[in-house]
Amino acid sequence: MMNGITFVMLCAAASLLVACAQPHQQIEAGADQSTVIARLGPPKETYELPNGGKRLMWPTQPMGTTTTAADIDASGKVVSVRQVLQDNEFYRAEVNKWTRNDVLINFGRPFETSYFKLMKREVWSYRYLENNVDYMIFHFYFDDQGVLRTTQKQPDPMRDPTRRGRF
Repeated sequence: MMNGITFVMLCAAASLLVACAQPHQQIEAGADQSTVIARLGPPKETYELPNGGKRLMWPTQPMGTTTTAADIDASGKVVSVRQVLQDNEFYRAEVNKWTRNDVLINFGRPFETSYFKLMKREVWSYRYLENNVDYMIFHFYFDDQGVLRTTQKQPDPMRDPTRRGRF
């Protein structure tokens, strides 16, 4: 049998777990678009989706590691809400098929873009937290026609304690 103190401690622990959930994790599919905006604020980026819906985004770039994306159907209802700057999302990108626009719609604006003349590649870079532990940067390399040709990830040098003070 559970005594009163044990019950109170279990309730407190359960409350802490619920409080730890990210705001986007507390939004159910089927909710109205206004629910997402009330919870997360006005989106910083909005993209049209092929099915007549739209993707609302709340990035934390350039120094942050998350971008929350809410897919809204044509009727204004939430289809899904998720954090898109993570490996399982990045690996959905199809080399030789996706374009700059596909990357933009899926991940939002990069924190940095570069162009490598010898390679003839434009690179878009996104900071993220791999496995909630390692600070990383994911790069998308596009040819001059805007087609994704390769991807790469690397440790984020700005978050590497062995390199602090070298910039």
